[in-house]
Amino acid sequence: MTAAEIETALKGFLDAEGRLTAFPAKRKKKMYALMYLAAFVEPDKRYTEREMNELLCLHTAFRDPATLRRELYDHHFLDRERDGSAYWLEQPAPSAEQLGLEE
Repeated sequence: MTAAEIETALKGFLDAEGRLTAFPAKRKKKMYALMYLAAFVEPDKRYTEREMNELLCLHTAFRDPATLRRELYDHHFLDRERDGSAYWLEQPAPSAEQLGLEE
């Protein structure tokens, strides 16, 4: 799935600056939102909790990085140290089929 397809799926949830304005309640849109946010995480980079919060806040207008971190982890976009001291992009990323996005 391309970045343009994800942005199209999130129409109505992105502001003029490309930030998520809300975290969608419906599962399918939520998965697109997580894919969108995960695309900003650099592969092979470890982030502290603070750095991950800053990254997520940079790309959202609603400031709830704890929920977003948890959702990204729970849906296998991110992995983390057991104590939450470091986060990184999980490889491979979940597929559209695994996320229930394939029609």
